[in-house]
Parts: sequence; structure tokens; C-alpha cells
Amino acid sequence: MSSSVTPDRTEAADYYFTYIEQVTDGDIRTTLKAQLPETLAILSGIPEERSLHRYAPEKWSIRQVVSHLNDTERMFVFRALWFARGFDTPLPSFDQNVAISGADADARSLASHIEEFRGVRAATIAFFDNLPADAWMRRGIASDNPFSVRALAYISAGHVAHHMRILRERYL
Repeated sequence: MSSSVTPDRTEAADYYFTYIEQVTDGDIRTTLKAQLPETLAILSGIPEERSLHRYAPEKWSIRQVVSHLNDTERMFVFRALWFARGFDTPLPSFDQNVAISGADADARSLASHIEEFRGVRAATIAFFDNLPADAWMRRGIASDNPFSVRALAYISAGHVAHHMRILRERYL
């Protein structure tokens, strides 16, 4: 089944394998589901006052990191939806710095960002759980890079794994 096979190098630009390679073998839908309670447990253990912490002056706060997780997961899944449904128009780039600047993430509680992550990931899981079998290998272009729907599922999980590792190593 396509959801259980790690994407190959034709399914995304090299840069995105930073995320894809964070995912262990197995059905990506199982990984996305398992990641939800794990991520919520880590994030919920961070006190609100600590969530404004930055590990260096120009780095994002913990609240901004979680806001970034929410925005990028939505964006990766939108790309997957676009390609899975057969649209062939290339999609534009996503500038994470523009997005984080417009989010005003530090003005919101960490708890609100965590609840948003719960909802975003639930929608991600529902989307991939209900994806027709033939849609996993559909492809398209976003940010001038090729993507398969399958790669975008792996990137979604790998992106969270990547940032949770950074949170544990540099913030907590």
C-alpha cells in the first residue's frame, strides 16, 4: 500500500528529505495518529511563562514554534488535497517568516496553540485516512518543487518530529 512505503527521491525535492527521513517505516497514517498524543504530552508539559522562551535572540519562541507547526501542517495538507483531487496548477511558495510575522503567536496562550494543533492534526488524520488508494501517488508542483501526495504525508509527520526534537534539545 502506498501509505506504507517511504517516498523515493522523485517524490520531493532533496530538502524535504530532512523531514521524510525523520519518519520510521510503517503506515504513515499510523505515525500521524501516534504522534498526536506524544506531541500533546510534550507541549502540555511546558508552563505558559516558559512558552515565551527563545534559545537565542533571533530564534522563535515556543509559542511561535507551535504556531509554525500548525501553519505548515495546514499548508502541507492543502498541497496534498490539491494534488490528490487532481488539480494541476502549481502552487505558490510558503514563506515561514511571513507567516510567523502575521500570526502574532506570542499574543496567544500556549494552551490555545496546543488546542489548535490537536484540531489541525485531527483534520490531517481524517484527510489521509479517507484518501483514495490511487491518490497517494498523484503529483504536483509547489514552491517550484515536485511533490507526491504520499511525500506530503511523510513531510507533515517528519516536520513535527524535527521541531519536537529541536524543542527538546534547545528549549526544554
